[in-house]
Amino acid sequence: MGKKYSKEQIFDKLVEILSEEFEIDKDSITSEANLFTDLEMDSIDAVDLAVRLQQYSEKRISPEEFKQIRTINDVVEAIYSIL
Repeated sequence: MGKKYSKEQIFDKLVEILSEEFEIDKDSITSEANLFTDLEMDSIDAVDLAVRLQQYSEKRISPEEFKQIRTINDVVEAIYSIL
């Protein structure tokens, strides 16, 4: 059984992953930030992020669901919904 995290905990972990693994400035990581236009991630970064989130949540986001993700808030909601 996977752990249950609050949306705030998921957001904080996402900020940590993005700043440490992808060297994105923490100040630019907001709920509304677009992963691709605001944070300048590419498709390879997105796959790497999906793997990191899978390790964190112990659950897998479906490829179809991951394709719909655009913003930080989308990531938080996707992780929260599978926990």
